[in-house]
Amino acid sequence: MSAPSVALFAPNPLLTVTLEVEGGERQSVHFHAGGQGVWVAGMVGRMGATPVLCGLIGGEPGQLLRPLIGNAVGGRSHFVETASASGCYVTDRRSGERELLAMSLSDPPSRHELDELFSLTCVQALACGWLVITNPLPGESLPLEIYGDLVADARGSDCRTLVDLSSPRLDSALASEPDLVKINDWELAEFVRGPVSTPELLLAGAHRLRDAGARSVIVTRGELPALVLHEEDAWQLTPPRFEHGFREGCGDAMMGALAAVWARGESFERALVLGAAAGAANFLRRGLGHASREVVEQLADAVTLEPWAEAQAA
Repeated sequence: MSAPSVALFAPNPLLTVTLEVEGGERQSVHFHAGGQGVWVAGMVGRMGATPVLCGLIGGEPGQLLRPLIGNAVGGRSHFVETASASGCYVTDRRSGERELLAMSLSDPPSRHELDELFSLTCVQALACGWLVITNPLPGESLPLEIYGDLVADARGSDCRTLVDLSSPRLDSALASEPDLVKINDWELAEFVRGPVSTPELLLAGAHRLRDAGARSVIVTRGELPALVLHEEDAWQLTPPRFEHGFREGCGDAMMGALAAVWARGESFERALVLGAAAGAANFLRRGLGHASREVVEQLADAVTLEPWAEAQAA
């Protein structure tokens, strides 16, 4: 049986350059493909599905990105060539802390470039049956209606849509009723325009997402248990907790693993558990979206999924 495929709307893959010290005093320079969509796609591939990445690429950074994306993601990638160069950032980790030294981001695409990306993504989503939609960078570089249109056109052909967006892009997608919305607690606070700092407020905010169109909701909270709303259930999803690690990319690893496992035909509950395990595995690594399937599946034994107490008390 062939592996399922998951399409990813990843409009702005980035070239990342990282300075590090290895072996005491030896300095090293690392070049990788990065960005939210790339990191999600990497974990999709590692968890047994074929990622099909759709994005914009151009200029000198784009020439370097093509083979790096192939190495990081595997699967298949479909790019729209742009007049603007792809984004790039340089970080310094030689001190042990992550310091951003320089960043250059892509200009907004032309109308023709955007039309090509939209149509390409729709075609791949329909072929795969699964679509994950991620943010652009910069956030305002694409018109807001594209997110709702992508969800609507994909769902109109029975394609499952998973959304990992922040407002106002999230608001656009919600109007077309995506199958799953995953956000963190500060993004939820931005959406409801108020605090979500208690379990009761968090639950109320997640229900507002449901009321706005999300069929299922996951709200992550860093090292704290995540809140999940699915069908008539409210769950607390608790990953293993580690003291030292790297937060960046944990949510993207979670989304990638969840999408892959769900697309493989396993239950939503199993997809949640392996998604939480993938986020925890990412926390233990400097490389984003690179945790092995073996590590993720072993960490899944330390993940708990249980009813959300405040929902039972309501």
